[in-house]
Amino acid sequence: MPETKFTRPFPALTPAQRYHLEVYGYVVIENTLSADETGRLHEAMQRLKRDLLAKDDPINIGVHNCRLSANKPHYLHFAHILETNPAIFDYLTHPRLVGMAEELVGGTVRLEESEAVINSRDPEANCSTPPRFGFHTGTAPDVGSYTENGLYHCTFVKTLSNLTELGPDDGGTVVVAGSHKVKGDREAILAAAYEDRTLIHQVVAPAGSTLLFGEALIHATGQIRSDRERVIVIGGYTPTMFQAWNDQEPSAEFIAATPEHLKPLISGSDKWSWQQRRRSLNTPAAR
Repeated sequence: MPETKFTRPFPALTPAQRYHLEVYGYVVIENTLSADETGRLHEAMQRLKRDLLAKDDPINIGVHNCRLSANKPHYLHFAHILETNPAIFDYLTHPRLVGMAEELVGGTVRLEESEAVINSRDPEANCSTPPRFGFHTGTAPDVGSYTENGLYHCTFVKTLSNLTELGPDDGGTVVVAGSHKVKGDREAILAAAYEDRTLIHQVVAPAGSTLLFGEALIHATGQIRSDRERVIVIGGYTPTMFQAWNDQEPSAEFIAATPEHLKPLISGSDKWSWQQRRRSLNTPAAR
């Protein structure tokens, strides 16, 4: 019998995980994906990589509405992966991950964007000196951030899951810890972080783990110093009344084929009935 209700855990984070997110602006949760889910996703991304690179112009000619927004020998960025493979759809609608996003947003969400990255060591990078990173944000501490029940919330949230092992030399995402709440000049924040690099935290985690953060946090791709390829998939979530990111709107045909209980998540069709969800720090995670 087909499912008729989309049930997500709430709260999705333990008090310790929520406190870590509160203080540092991010939390890494290991084993959010099973070995089977991780393997299916990795296979799907490798197939998508082959299919897009077979195109004469993968920047402008896509596969199932996905295209490469960056195409370098050592770095591929995939835009709008939603429609490309059932394993990827299952990831972006994963109840636990959506529940995690809703907890940080503070209410029901829609899928804002879907992305992926496959990268390897840059042959031109100088690995003998401390790296500089391409730090950026998608919003700011005073734009789309708010406090409820004493806890931080952000209206643009990412779940970033690594499908490959991430050791210290494998280019895991780097963040400037605590920058999600600092309303100062970004260059001054980065200067402070480079002066004391203990302020720059890097994701080191087994395959199948998920980095959860709000887009007000300053973050970047780490530097790969090993010979291993890094593969990550990314879901971006916002409140239901937000519009999809540029060129990230699902096709009408795809929405029509989406199960009814997932259409609000995929299409944002519940934009007029946003449901707020709140927790206290001491509330245990749902089982």
